[in-house]
Amino acid sequence: MAEALIAEIKATFADPLALENSLIANGAVYKGLDHQVDTYFVVPNGRLKLRQGSIENTLIYYKRVEANGIKSSDVKFVPLEEGQVEGIKNLLLALHDLLVVVDKQRKIFFIENVKFHIDQVKDLGAFIEIEAIGKYGQAYAELSDQCKNYMERFGIKNQDCLNVSYSDMLLKKA
Repeated sequence: MAEALIAEIKATFADPLALENSLIANGAVYKGLDHQVDTYFVVPNGRLKLRQGSIENTLIYYKRVEANGIKSSDVKFVPLEEGQVEGIKNLLLALHDLLVVVDKQRKIFFIENVKFHIDQVKDLGAFIEIEAIGKYGQAYAELSDQCKNYMERFGIKNQDCLNVSYSDMLLKKA
């Protein structure tokens, strides 16, 4: 199991193609387009999701205070092989109720330790996520500053930021 401290934002963005071009112009490395299906399970605290994708397959547990602007997440995760995902999903469904499923097309970019997602989420629309990924013991302020820097660089304002997750948005629509 791996652990990470993450400073992150999720925001609406009017022109995903312009953002993609800006990322490339700023030296971002494109990792690819990942069709991700995140299955969320009912747990007593935090969030538990199983990510199934063509690039990323991961069991993820995290705690995050939902707030506008930059958020801190305490994340524990286990990378999975593609062949393990269905079995783990079935086991989790036997242990936990299904909360919601988030289906998205995600373009993944990196600049050093900062991960950028340009997401097209089924039934919700287009979004940008910025995740400054640190190690335990690293100062959160440093990660938060990285997020702020990229928000400014790409013209993302605090009022563009969402204070809830995709899963919360879908649950609210249901």
